[in-house]
Amino acid sequence: MLTLPMKRSTQRTMNTFHSFLGFWSPGPLEWVVIAIVAVLLFGKRLPEVGRSLGQGIVEFKKGLKGAKNELDDAVKKADKEADKEAASTKPYDDEDKA
Repeated sequence: MLTLPMKRSTQRTMNTFHSFLGFWSPGPLEWVVIAIVAVLLFGKRLPEVGRSLGQGIVEFKKGLKGAKNELDDAVKKADKEADKEAASTKPYDDEDKA
């Protein structure tokens, strides 16, 4: 990996920023703060927001399941066609060559 020379303070700042983005996950106290901010922002609409988010997740899962089923069906159909084709061709015989 090619690295450019830079000041030590700049390198330290970039490493801190990278580690913040790559390895930070909220702890229990942060989740409490996030929940309080959500209640303040959405207030009475929070149940509606949660409900619509849940419906969106359900629809997404249905879409994934449908796509998986379509892919499985296509693979089964291709396998059946390949088996049919293999059964319809006759095996190679040395006698046919002569």
